[in-house]
Amino acid sequence: MELRHLRYFVAVAEERHFGRAAERLHMAQPPLSQQIQQLEAELGVTLLHRTTRKVELTEAGAVYLERARGVLAAVADAAAEAQRLADGLQGRLVVGCVGSATYSLLPAFARALREELPAVDFVFRGEMLAPDQLESLLARRVDLALLRPPVEDPAVRVAVVRRDRLIVALPEDHRLARRKRLKIEDLREEDLIVHASRGRSVMHGIVTDLCRSAGFEPRIRHEVAETSTLVTFVAAGLGVAVVPQPVAELGVAGATYRPLAGSHGVDLVAAVRADDDSPVVARALGLLVRWQERTR
Repeated sequence: MELRHLRYFVAVAEERHFGRAAERLHMAQPPLSQQIQQLEAELGVTLLHRTTRKVELTEAGAVYLERARGVLAAVADAAAEAQRLADGLQGRLVVGCVGSATYSLLPAFARALREELPAVDFVFRGEMLAPDQLESLLARRVDLALLRPPVEDPAVRVAVVRRDRLIVALPEDHRLARRKRLKIEDLREEDLIVHASRGRSVMHGIVTDLCRSAGFEPRIRHEVAETSTLVTFVAAGLGVAVVPQPVAELGVAGATYRPLAGSHGVDLVAAVRADDDSPVVARALGLLVRWQERTR
């Protein structure tokens, strides 16, 4: 038995007429009649009562019609689902994100994904340091990582999403908050709050290098794992911090921000495994790049 036998039977059963069923199937009537006879012979059951004018279902034929429709519908659903998976319109995607983009890019990107790919099951993991994201990416716990470069592992490929300017986060009552713009040299005598040590955070290395390029060693007083904690510490007066501009969108009471003079900035990149040929990952990455281009 083949699927075509089920399609032939359903057409005859629904039309109640071999001629009309043949027209519907775009085939001649005699071969259609032969195929139905072969089906009945294989089943050992009479499915149809035939007269010169019409065709009626037997009791067994009525039951078989219901099951045949179910089988054909299931096959059609399976084909449609396979096509959606192949097109990247269905599946599962785990997205990791650094803290400074968790509060700015991630919510809008999540909405764009939900609108464009509603059948994809998305999982979002925010406040991840870049090394943790790379580790999770290579371990296949994350499929798409939004992080700060450098990314030097050949097993990972990246696409630049945007470049964020660096700003200084200050307590609202800090003496430097009276200025409209700050230079990195202005932080020479300040206690700094940074993300975890250089091996765990890209921003830690960036801040340290900026200070050293200005001729002084940074006075690091607190290291934190999450951007929200960093800004909270700033608001509490425990120090100041150099952060990417989107961090200002956190809106933590007691913290204020000033531009950092110079062309200081840091890229945000989307990273995926170099050998990942998942259609869902490719479609999400393409959507991210297009969406960011529209919002610039």
